[in-house]
Amino acid sequence: MDRKKIKKAKRIVIKVGASILTAKGLKLDERWIKNFAGQVAVLFKKGCHVVIVSSGAIAAGMGILGMKKRPKALPEQQACASLGQGYLMKTYEELFRKKGFHAAQILLTWEDIRERRRYLNAENTLHTLLNKKAVPVINENDTVSVDEIKFGDNDKLSALVASMVSADLLIMLTDVDGLYIDGKKTVASVVHDINAGVEKLACGTDKECSRGGMRTKIDAAKIATRSGIDCVIANGREKNVVLKILNGEKTGTLFQARKKKITGKDFYDEAINRVIL
Repeated sequence: MDRKKIKKAKRIVIKVGASILTAKGLKLDERWIKNFAGQVAVLFKKGCHVVIVSSGAIAAGMGILGMKKRPKALPEQQACASLGQGYLMKTYEELFRKKGFHAAQILLTWEDIRERRRYLNAENTLHTLLNKKAVPVINENDTVSVDEIKFGDNDKLSALVASMVSADLLIMLTDVDGLYIDGKKTVASVVHDINAGVEKLACGTDKECSRGGMRTKIDAAKIATRSGIDCVIANGREKNVVLKILNGEKTGTLFQARKKKITGKDFYDEAINRVIL
């Protein structure tokens, strides 16, 4: 019964991590994006609305510049993002257009979420794009973000976006099979409650092209489930993983939405507080 509800999801937010978007050498994996676009096209034909929260701008820029390690200095990260974001969107648009739809770029900073007026403006833009059958591709605006305003990862951003568009489902694609409950042997199929024990299973990341890790994904799942949105963390390298999830197959870890959800300003205040913390 836990997965049957997912099959009815019509509005879906998919977060794509940099580790999935990039191939060896930190270049964008166009073959993967092409397959991903095909899966999104199938959802479109079923009448679904899809929003993508995509990392990868800095990694793409690193690939263009031939860099092998993520720069530590903020100006260098911003320079990589400036180079990489255009290439990332060009790739999305070209591959999505071949499937019959367009990608619309939206770049957000912390200020766009923290200030209620800007939050509502972003919300209106997203709903308009979805009504016009376009696919919003959202990323943090790394080219202008500074330490005081950056999200620090796109996991929490994807959960906030899922609430913003009243999504039925949030999918976070990463390079692991889900939440492991005993090292890297067994993946939890369903998590009914994100308690202290679940949080202890999460860890961070030291990958060159990523930031966050399972810890931030658990934080994002908290935000989503508190607003009544089911959340699945799954391996983006698994063949047709998005379609498998929407078909109710047991892939990845499902974090079940709370039956008693919080909405409106109460949710907004709590979600913002979680990001701050």
